[in-house]
Amino acid sequence: MVGSFSDAEDIVQDTFLKWLTVDQDKIKNNKSYLIRAVTNNSINHINSLKRKKDEYLENINSSDLVKKYIDWEAPKIDLENELSEALAVIHKKLEPLEQAIFILREVFDFDYEELQVLFDKKKDNCRQIFCRAKEKLTLKPFKFNLDISKHTRFLESFKESCKIGHPNDFIQEIKKELSLKFS
Repeated sequence: MVGSFSDAEDIVQDTFLKWLTVDQDKIKNNKSYLIRAVTNNSINHINSLKRKKDEYLENINSSDLVKKYIDWEAPKIDLENELSEALAVIHKKLEPLEQAIFILREVFDFDYEELQVLFDKKKDNCRQIFCRAKEKLTLKPFKFNLDISKHTRFLESFKESCKIGHPNDFIQEIKKELSLKFS
């Protein structure tokens, strides 16, 4: 009834202690009395929690609460972990050119003409590489161990590009990785 095992135990214990102090000769049915007493104490407990919550919410300035949430680092940590994991999957499943085209198309909304110029590939070829990359990413997931420390610069340049809204450093990192792969 109260949603917490420890609160329920406390309520039962308090009820029992009160019952020990009551003149039990005046009680006709001990079981019914104890059930009703526990029920009433549980309702009182729930109402007390509601009052405390309402008082707390009345005293909170919502803009302060939003600011505290924004300043709080936990959402940023979660985002950082999710981003690292997503890029790790992309690194594991896709070839460097597929990674580059997929990320620039999906994240930075590059069109095929821009990708054509950037990678010196035909527009249709870029479209095919993108489709192939998308297909590979939807294949059955698998477990793997990837040392993301090897790709720290890649991750950092991606995050920075997302932050500033322009992928110049990220494109340079992609080109460097492609040149290492094909040299």
